[in-house]
Amino acid sequence: MPEVSMTVNGKPAKGQIEGRTLLVDFIRENLGLTGTHVGCDTSQCGACVVHVDGRAVKACTMFAAEAEGAEVRTIEGMAGTDGTMHPIQQAFRDHHGLQCGFCTPGMVMSAAALLAENPTPTEAEVRDYLEGNICRCTGYHNIVKAILAASGQDVSRIAAE
Repeated sequence: MPEVSMTVNGKPAKGQIEGRTLLVDFIRENLGLTGTHVGCDTSQCGACVVHVDGRAVKACTMFAAEAEGAEVRTIEGMAGTDGTMHPIQQAFRDHHGLQCGFCTPGMVMSAAALLAENPTPTEAEVRDYLEGNICRCTGYHNIVKAILAASGQDVSRIAAE
């Protein structure tokens, strides 16, 4: 079996893989980082979003071998080294942007990618960007509110749905 090597959350990671091993499976099974979720196996739900070389990627659509030499960031890499939550994670907590939590890692990773591209998105831009992420528990209202709050915007103007 071939070996793959990459940097995951700032640390070197390598392992033996089959050619058909998906990045999400390598992250979960080989590295034991289970925050990245598999929700659908069809790239529809976004629960598996990670960052590869700074770009948001659905890890169920990428072979682990394609990440050879890449910098990969998972939800576990979002918090500070002292365990302090990333501002996006804190905003999700403060604004109740989660329910069961299953979709939350993918939502947080997508939100981080959005805010890196567009530091002060509108509510419509957030909703559009999250189109590839499915939450089965909420109406997205608090998720959108959390992302806008993480961007430093006043969310008191957002009416409850």
